[in-house]
Amino acid sequence: MADTPIANQIRTLRFMAGEMTQADLGARIGMTRQTIAAIEAGKYSPSLEAAFRLARVFGKPLDEVFQWKD
Repeated sequence: MADTPIANQIRTLRFMAGEMTQADLGARIGMTRQTIAAIEAGKYSPSLEAAFRLARVFGKPLDEVFQWKD
């Protein structure tokens, strides 16, 4: 899989949220730990719905969780 042009702050946000695990985050939004890991690593772009769910978990606007790399 190629890297996506979308960067994210998920790892940092998980750490700031009491060191939430990838599995915990996945369970909260209905994704596997492996999918969360792939999104974090920039190997997979989440659907728009999943991106909003991720942002909501952290109480952040979408553009504070995901950034488009030019």
